[in-house]
Formats: sequence, structure tokens, C-alpha cells
Amino acid sequence: MALTKDQLIADIAESIAQPKATAKNALEQLGQIVADQLENGAEITLPGIGKLKVSERPARTGRNPSTGAAIEIAAKKVVKFVPAKSLTDAINK
Repeated sequence: MALTKDQLIADIAESIAQPKATAKNALEQLGQIVADQLENGAEITLPGIGKLKVSERPARTGRNPSTGAAIEIAAKKVVKFVPAKSLTDAINK
């Protein structure tokens, strides 16, 4: 089962004993700060969770699976996530 945004907000609000509105605002601000920093090329380290960084994918030639025709896939930037060792250890215990 996936954790929804509403469930995450409720869990955060409960754990910090604050209203859901405060937790929602904090979560939205965190998302905006992370997006802004990644856009500027920074790496984001979330202690106990992992690291986010921007990686560039070069342009390449691909194939249309239904026709087999070659197509050019443009270069783009993607977000990469590397989990923290503590998170990996917690999942595998």
C-alpha cells in the first residue's frame, strides 16, 4: 500500500503534535526547496533517507516498439536518488 500525501501529513502532524495545516505547509515548503535546489544544480542530502541529485542523460537513438522505426530521443535532466545506508539497513533487517 502506498503512503498518500494526506496520510503523510497526518503522520507528521501527529508526531510533532501540530495541526495538519502546519504539517501540510512544511511538507509543501520542503518540496519547493528541494525542487529549487535541484534546479540550481545542488545535491540534496536528507539524513537517514538518502541523497537526491540531478543527472544528465545524453541524446540517443531509440526504436518505436510497434514499428521498429528509429527515433531520436532528446537529451534531458533526470533526478537520481541514492538511499542512505541506514535506510537500506532498516529495510533489510
